[in-house]
Amino acid sequence: MSASETLSCECTGDTGRAERDPAYRRALWIVIILNLGFGLAEVAGGFLADSQALKADSLDFIGDGSISLLGLVALGWTTHARSRVALLQGVFLGNLGIGVIAFAAWRAVHAVAPEAALMGGIGVMALLVNVTAAYVLSRYREGDANVQAIWLFSRNDAIASLAVIVAAVLVGYTSSAWPDLVVAGVIALLFLHSAWSIIRGALAEAQKS
Repeated sequence: MSASETLSCECTGDTGRAERDPAYRRALWIVIILNLGFGLAEVAGGFLADSQALKADSLDFIGDGSISLLGLVALGWTTHARSRVALLQGVFLGNLGIGVIAFAAWRAVHAVAPEAALMGGIGVMALLVNVTAAYVLSRYREGDANVQAIWLFSRNDAIASLAVIVAAVLVGYTSSAWPDLVVAGVIALLFLHSAWSIIRGALAEAQKS
């Protein structure tokens, strides 16, 4: 490999070869550790703050870390097998979204305002983790359905954490549980939208392979 090719790979991530790029594997490991580690911490924070949005966001973290780990394992597989993995990722994300909506609807019957300050503080930490993970993967957002699925998970995390911060501000201002529940529902809808995109891309790749 020439010096110019090496520089190109390091600077752009060589998205067309993401599945064979050692830097991509390192990026995935960073994302896996960040998401699983913080996701478990945010679960505890969600219960302490009694925030459904934080709980939904923690599921997003854990789901992202788990799916990224699965994507890492699948890097050496055939295109058809990788498309099947992406399909599994999409179905998982869709079920996660449905579950969050159902639980938020159940909690709406017994709505209790969460602890706004704790909710907001955890949301800010979550956003920092998400921005870091999204930045690490930003060079690899183009590729096959499996690569795109992992990128969408990380992007969703950042959007969800920003929404949690907004909800915490509204909860503190209104002393109402509804901003928390609404944001939990919005996060779930984001899950469903991305799930559909992932499933559609995976099915298209499966037909070509």
